[in-house]
Amino acid sequence: MRITKRTNIAIRLLMFCASSPDRLVTKAEIARRCNTSESHLAQIINRLARLGYLNTQRGRTGGVMLGQPADQITVGAVFRALEENTPVAECFADVDNTCPLVDACRLRLALADALEAFYVHLDEVTLDALVCNNDALFTIFSSTPCMKRA
Repeated sequence: MRITKRTNIAIRLLMFCASSPDRLVTKAEIARRCNTSESHLAQIINRLARLGYLNTQRGRTGGVMLGQPADQITVGAVFRALEENTPVAECFADVDNTCPLVDACRLRLALADALEAFYVHLDEVTLDALVCNNDALFTIFSSTPCMKRA
């Protein structure tokens, strides 16, 4: 399975916000630290805000922060929300599916099962688990590490 660039950037963005839980972070900060453009980031911020993963504040002193506690955001849920319309193979596409084997293909069933197993595994991984006590990540983000939570 290949994760889209949109989802990859979304996870980086959420990790950055989780590493700075007590303040609004700016789009420019995120773009700089997560190696992406502000225009692409704006689209992702908008989508994550609509999904409830981010709170946004407009204006000169605006920015974004997590819309939910980091320990309640699972990577699987984020991936599902952002990848829901991305077919894993041609036969999963509603349009542009030219495969003549679709009605008899057992590979399609195997891929569907594998995809579900992938998401089930990622449902066990929280944003908090990706960020907390990850000193290397905090060095990259130049932030103060969070304290170990009980």
